[in-house]
Amino acid sequence: MVPYWSSVSPAMPALLAPPVDEIVERADGVPLFVEELTKAVLESGDRAVALAASPSPTLAIPATLHASLIARFDRLGLLVKEIAQIGAVVGREFGYELIERVAQRPAAELSGGLDRLAEAGLLFSRGAPPQSSYLFKHALVQDAAYGTLLRSRRQQLHARVVAALEQHFADLVGRQPELLAHHLTAAGDTERAVVQWLKAGQYAAARLAHIEAIRHFDRGLGVLATLPEGRARDRRETELQLARGLSLFTTEGFLSPAAAEAYAQALELSERAGDAHYLFTAVFGLWQAANGHGRMIESRKFSNRLQQLTKDDADEELRLQAHHSAWTTCLFSGEPAAAREHCDVGRRLYNPERHRAHRELYGGHDPGACARHMGAQAYWLLGHPDTGLAIGREGLALAERTAHPFTLGTTLAMNAVLHLDRDEPELALQRIEAVEALASAQRLAFAVEPQILRGAVMTAQGAFDEAITCLRDGLSRSRAIRLRPYGLARLAEALTGRGKHEEALAAVREGFEDQERTGQRRWEAELHRLEGVALLGLNRVDESQRAFEDALRVARRQQAKAYQLRAAASLARLWGERDRRAEARELLAPVHGWFTEGFDTTDLKAAKGLLDELT
Repeated sequence: MVPYWSSVSPAMPALLAPPVDEIVERADGVPLFVEELTKAVLESGDRAVALAASPSPTLAIPATLHASLIARFDRLGLLVKEIAQIGAVVGREFGYELIERVAQRPAAELSGGLDRLAEAGLLFSRGAPPQSSYLFKHALVQDAAYGTLLRSRRQQLHARVVAALEQHFADLVGRQPELLAHHLTAAGDTERAVVQWLKAGQYAAARLAHIEAIRHFDRGLGVLATLPEGRARDRRETELQLARGLSLFTTEGFLSPAAAEAYAQALELSERAGDAHYLFTAVFGLWQAANGHGRMIESRKFSNRLQQLTKDDADEELRLQAHHSAWTTCLFSGEPAAAREHCDVGRRLYNPERHRAHRELYGGHDPGACARHMGAQAYWLLGHPDTGLAIGREGLALAERTAHPFTLGTTLAMNAVLHLDRDEPELALQRIEAVEALASAQRLAFAVEPQILRGAVMTAQGAFDEAITCLRDGLSRSRAIRLRPYGLARLAEALTGRGKHEEALAAVREGFEDQERTGQRRWEAELHRLEGVALLGLNRVDESQRAFEDALRVARRQQAKAYQLRAAASLARLWGERDRRAEARELLAPVHGWFTEGFDTTDLKAAKGLLDELT
C-alpha cells in the first residue's frame, strides 16, 4: 500500500520520519485524522521545527483530531471561528441566506469568513452569495466547531435558526420538519419540539419512510421525558406511542414486541385521560399485536372491546375498524360465517377516499383490501370458491391502486393462501415472489412467514423433501405466528407424501396443541383429516376412520363446506376400499351436490371422480 503522505502535492513540504511516525500513531488509521494532523504540522508556522530531525516539545501536533481542528479554527481568528460556530449550529450543510439571518453580521464579514473557511479546507462552497451553499468537510469538523460554544450561546443561536426557518423558510420546514424539530430541541423549546418531532415522524411515515419515522418518534419521546407530568404531556405521549406503534408494525411485522409495548403504554394513558378516540386506536393496536401472534383467544377479548366501544357510536370510521378486528378474529377462530358477515359489512362501509387515512392509523394496511382478501377466504371455506376468487381479485386490484406497499404485501400473501386452498400452486408462487420482492425493495416486514407459503407450494407440487425442509425452517422461526397450524398441516401432508407417517402424526398433534393454546381453529378440520391420512398410512384403519369422522364433524359445526367436502371424500374413499361403496356414495353425494360453483377446482373434480368410481 502506498503511504498517504507519498501522494501529497509536490508543493507541500515533506515531513521527516519522526513527525510522520507520530502522525501515523495518533491518526489511528483514519484517513481524515492523517490529513488533519498533517495540516496542523504544516500550518504551525515553524517550518524548522517541522523539519527537525527529532520530535520537539514545541511541535504543536495535537493529541486528538478535535484538538487539531480547534487549533486550526483558532489560527483563522476570532471572527472566522465565530462564523464556523454559527455554521455548525445551522447544520452540516447550509445556505448563505439562512446563515446570514442567524449570524446577523455585515455581509462583507460573513462572506469573507466563509471564504476563509473554504480556503482552509474546512468547508466546501458552491456558488456565490447570496445563492451560495456550504458543507462542512466532515461531520467531525462541524462537531469541533459546535463543541467550542457555551451552552447558553448554543441555545441562543438555535433559537435564531428557529425564528429564521419559521419566518422565511416555510417551504424548507414543510419538506424537512425534522430540521425545525432539531433546532427547537437544541434551543430548549421543549414543548414545541415534541410537537414538531411528532409532525416529522408523521411526515416520514406518510412517505413510507417508517424507519426514519421511528427515529423521529423516539426523539420526541426522549424530549418529552424532560417535561413536567400532566395531562398535556400524557396526550403528547399517547400520540407519539400510537404513531410509533404503527411504524413498528410496518417495519418489524405484527410480531413486534416494541409495537405491542407502545400500544400498551398508549392504552394506559388514554384510559387515564378518558380519551375515547385514542383509547379505540390503542385497543386496536393491541388487537393487531395479538392477532399477529396468532393468539385468537386474546384477539377476541380486544375485538369484543372494540365492538363495545362502537356499540352506540354512529361514527362509521370506528365501526369499520371494529368490524375489521372481528372478521379476522372470526376467520382464524374457525367461524367463517361470522367472518363473512363482518367482511360484507366492511366492504359496504368502506370508501377508498374517506378511509384513505386508515392505513396510517389502524394496523398499517387498508381495511377495504383486507375485507376483500379475508372475505375471499371466508367465501372459499363456506363453499363458494369462485365467489371467493372474484372477491380476492377485487382485493388485489384495490391494493395495487392504493400504492401502499404494506397493504399490497399483505394482500399478496393472503391471496397466495387462497390459491393454495384452491390447489393452484403456480399462481400462489407468483404472489409469494411478488411479496418477497416488494418487502426487499421497501424494507417491509412479512405479514405471513414466506417459508411456510413456499413449503405449501412445494407440497402441492409433490416436491416433498424440499417442502419438508422449507416448512420446518419457516416453523422454526417462531412459535408465535398466525399461520402456524396451517404450516403444521402442510408439513404433515408433505411428511405423509414421503411415507413418514409417524412424523406426520407428530406434526398434527403439535397443531392440535397449538390451536388449544391460541384458539386458532380455522384448520382444525384439516388437521383431523390429515391425521386420518397418516393413520391410514400406518394401517391403523379404525383410528383413521375416527379421525375422518372428527374432521367431518368439525367442518359441519364450522359450516366449512370446503373442508367438509375434503373430509367426506377421504372417508368415502376409505369406505369404498372396505366394500362400503353405497354408504360412501350416500355420504359424499349430498356434500358434492350442495355446491353450485367451482366445479373446475381440484377438490370438486376429485370428489366427482370418486363418485363416478363408487357408482
